[in-house]
Amino acid sequence: MINKFSLSVFVIAFLSAFSAVQAQSDRWQQKVKYIMDVSMDVEKNTFKGTQRLHYTNNSPDTLTRAFYHLYFNAFQPNSMMDVRSRTISDPDRRVMDRIQKLSPAEIGILKVNSLTMDGKKVDFEHVETILEVNLNKPILPGQTVVFDMDFEGQVPLQVRRAGRDNAEGIRYSMSQWYPKMAAYDRRGWHANPYVGREFYGNFGDFDVKITIDKTYILGGTGYLQNANQIGHGYEDEGVTVPVAKGKNLTWHFTAPNVHDFMWAADPKYTHEKVKMEDGPMVHFLYVKSDKTQENWAKLKGYTVDAIQYMSDNFGKYPYEQYSVVQGGDGGMEYPMSTLITGHRGLQSLVGVTVHELIHSWYYGVLGFNESSEPWLDEGFTTWGTSVVMDAVFKKEDKFVQNGAYTSYFRLAKSGYEEPLTTHGDHYNLNSAYGPGTYNKGAVFVEQLAYVIGKENFNKAMLRLWNDWKYMHPNGHDVIRVMEKTSGLELDWYYDYFIASTKTIDYGVKSVDAVDNQTKITLERVGLMPMPLDVVVTYTDGSQEMIYLPLVIQRGNKPEEKGMPTRIMTVRWPWTNYSQEVQLAKPISSIKSVEIDPSQRLADVNRSNNKLDVSTLMEKK
Repeated sequence: MINKFSLSVFVIAFLSAFSAVQAQSDRWQQKVKYIMDVSMDVEKNTFKGTQRLHYTNNSPDTLTRAFYHLYFNAFQPNSMMDVRSRTISDPDRRVMDRIQKLSPAEIGILKVNSLTMDGKKVDFEHVETILEVNLNKPILPGQTVVFDMDFEGQVPLQVRRAGRDNAEGIRYSMSQWYPKMAAYDRRGWHANPYVGREFYGNFGDFDVKITIDKTYILGGTGYLQNANQIGHGYEDEGVTVPVAKGKNLTWHFTAPNVHDFMWAADPKYTHEKVKMEDGPMVHFLYVKSDKTQENWAKLKGYTVDAIQYMSDNFGKYPYEQYSVVQGGDGGMEYPMSTLITGHRGLQSLVGVTVHELIHSWYYGVLGFNESSEPWLDEGFTTWGTSVVMDAVFKKEDKFVQNGAYTSYFRLAKSGYEEPLTTHGDHYNLNSAYGPGTYNKGAVFVEQLAYVIGKENFNKAMLRLWNDWKYMHPNGHDVIRVMEKTSGLELDWYYDYFIASTKTIDYGVKSVDAVDNQTKITLERVGLMPMPLDVVVTYTDGSQEMIYLPLVIQRGNKPEEKGMPTRIMTVRWPWTNYSQEVQLAKPISSIKSVEIDPSQRLADVNRSNNKLDVSTLMEKK
C-alpha cells in the first residue's frame, strides 16, 4: 500500500523528471537525500545531531573534493560576515557591529566531529563557514555515495535571519542550521562563505527528527509524520493525543524535493491552520498578543487568496503544506514556509507574507540561484508581490509597479548602480544591492511584458514554470523561454538591462507639418535601445499607435488589448540615434504625441516623452 507521503514523493519526482525532459537536454543537477536526528538542549541553546547524506553525482565530472556550508559560524566576532558588516560604507542596520559584541554563550557554532564516506574516514578542515573535505576516493559520474557525520552546534543570539530569542521573543528561528552540502553545477562548486546574502542548494529529500522539550511547538518545512503522537494542533480531527512521558518529544518531519529545511520553535506559539479547497494545508504559528491577535486572524484569508492567485496564474503550488511562522528578523523564505516578524500593521503583515510566499515559486520550486543571480529571485518576487497585493487588496486601477520603477530611477541616477550580473555578496553598497536586485529586477520582468506583449508574457510565465520546475534556471534560460514563446530575439535585452548599467531615455524631438501631413522625429538620448509604443492623440480625443520595434528583435509583438489601434510599424536600427515617422494626417488634427503612456518603458527621463502639439501650434 502506498501511503500519502510516498505517493507525494512519487508524483513530485515524476513531475521533476518530466520537467527535466522538457527543459534543455544538457541540464543536470546533483541529488541529495538527508536523514538527520537532532537533539536540542533548550537550557544551553545547543544541539547535537547525526546526518546521513546520500549524494548522487549526476554531473559528467569526477569529484575529488566536497564542501559543506556551516552557516552558524558566521555569527562569531571577526568572521567574514562580521568584518563585512562593519566595514561596508552603509552597513545593514540589523547587523552592524552586533556580531562583534556577542559573548561566548551567544555566538553561533556549527562543528563537524566526524565524517565518513561509504564507511571510511575522510579528511576535512573547518574554514569558518565552509567545511573543506578531501575525499578518500573520487566520486565518479553517476555514482551515489553515503556520507555519515556527527555534528554539534550552538544557536546564536538572533542577529540575521537565524538564531534564538529574537526581538519579538521567539525562542528559535532555525534556518541554515545544519551542515549543508554545497551546490555543484555546470559552473562547479558554489562554496561561497556566508557574509550575509542569500542561498543556493541542491534539490533533494529530507527526513528530520528533532528531539526537544515537550512544551515547545514546532513549525516550518516538511510534513509531520507523527502528528497524532505530537498533537499541538497537528493531530487528525477526533484523535486523542497521548500524554507525553518524560521531558522531551521527538518531532519527525519529511520533505520531498526541496533544497533546504527550516524549523522554528517556541512554547508560546498558537498553531492555527486552514485547509484550502484545491491547495495545501496552510499553517500559522505565532505568539498571540494584542500586537498580533487581530491582524494574524485576518492574515489567514489573505494568505489563502494569494496562494490561489499564484496557483491560477503562475503555476500550481506543488506541495501539500505551507507554514507562516513568526520568527527571524523581518521576512525570509524557505521551502514550504517563511519566517516573518509578527508585530506589524495589517498591510505590512500581509505584504511581507505575500512576498515570502511568492518566493516559493521562484526560489522554492524553480530554484533560482539567490547568491549569484539575486535579481532573478528577488526581481520576479518583487514584481509578483505588487501584482498579488493589488489583486488581494483590490486596490484602485493604477500602474502597480510604480514603486519599483521609482526606486530603479533613483538608483540609476545615483552613480552607484552596478550590473545585475554582480554576485550578491560582492556589491559595493547595500544601497545598490537592494534597489538593484529587488526593484530593477522587478522592472526587468514588467518591461518584458512591454517588449513581447502581455499575452505572450502570460503564456511565457506558465511555460517557465512547466519547463523549469526543480531545475535551477538562470537568467539566460528565462530569456530563452520568452524568446520561444514570443518568437522574438531578446539577447540584447539581457545584455543591456542585466549585464550593464546603460539607461533608457527616448524623446519626442519635434512634430512638423510637411505639406498636408505630419513628420514626427523621435530621438534616442540614452545608451540602451528599446522598442517604442508611440501614441498619437487627436484633437477629437481618439488615439492611434505607431509601433517602432528594434531591428535586432527580429519581429513584432502582437497588438495588446486595451491599447490604441496600431496604424504603423517602423523598424528602428539600434545604431541610429533618431528616427522619422511620416503620418498621413495634418498637424492641425494632432493634440499630442507621447512615448509609452503605459509607463512600462523604464525611461529615466520622462520629461521629453510627450510633446503637446496643440499648445505648440498655438504658440506659433
